[in-house]
Amino acid sequence: MATDPDALALAPVEAQPPGFIARHAFPILLLGLLSTAFSPIFVRLSEVGPIATGMNRLTLPLPLFFAVLWLRPAERIPLGTATGKRDFWLVVLSGVFFAGDMVLWNSAIMMTTVTNAAVLANITPVYVVLGSWLLFKEKPRGVFIVGMAVALLGSALMMRESLSVAGRSVAGDVLAMCAAAFYAGYVLTLSRVRKRVSIVPTMAIGCVVSAIILFALAALTEDLLWPHTTRGWLAAAGMVLFVQIGGQMFIAMSLAHVSAGLVAMMFLLQPAIPGAVAWLMFGEAVTWTQVAGALALLLGLEVSRRASSR
Repeated sequence: MATDPDALALAPVEAQPPGFIARHAFPILLLGLLSTAFSPIFVRLSEVGPIATGMNRLTLPLPLFFAVLWLRPAERIPLGTATGKRDFWLVVLSGVFFAGDMVLWNSAIMMTTVTNAAVLANITPVYVVLGSWLLFKEKPRGVFIVGMAVALLGSALMMRESLSVAGRSVAGDVLAMCAAAFYAGYVLTLSRVRKRVSIVPTMAIGCVVSAIILFALAALTEDLLWPHTTRGWLAAAGMVLFVQIGGQMFIAMSLAHVSAGLVAMMFLLQPAIPGAVAWLMFGEAVTWTQVAGALALLLGLEVSRRASSR
């Protein structure tokens, strides 16, 4: 018996269950954020300059990314279509934003305390929420704004005492806040393109663009471009495995399923981790005021997460 094609077209399509990443986007984001929180520690341990450190982080994993693209051609961006070309240039733009963030952020870490740099970079959520509102007409919910305000208050408590010594590191503090603007651009750009493009080409193309920019700047301004001792290479390997692959790639994976605003909000968690490690490794003090700020920060994050999930 012949099958009526019109009947097939009108037949209901069974919804596909969400994939693993979609079902676990929030834990993947959290794991990525925990991993990237160790970035300032590896920057301090690096034996090359801050810009070259960023270049090493982005260059060393490139063979892995392009090997995966070679083995899985279906994941490549279809440059023969208008949408594919637009997505390609959005990924390129995300690489430019990320390069700016890396230059400013790594330089700030070398010019101020780890806690200062981590906390002052937390103006990122404000940039992301405003950018989403102005560029994409994504007006945030009132509850989300309340959660963001509580979290930012917690961040302010955390940095109150660390900023008491900021007079000798004003330049580093300013660089950290400027880095937040570039990272907000990275999050906003990648959150749009990740809805259509898989993780490997976004990481491969973005890393190439960022690495080229950082290589040029490092060659002009710094003496060493690559580590020259076993300890230096171990620090670079830790940066690649923990921060770039285990951290930044996981964050990019979650951006297809988690709002850009919530991703930026979750970055408010990060000062607590490098702050604790810096206390153990570099003797940077952590006070009860900073602990109270961390608790307020966690409360604000949970309020915003619940608002986003609804």
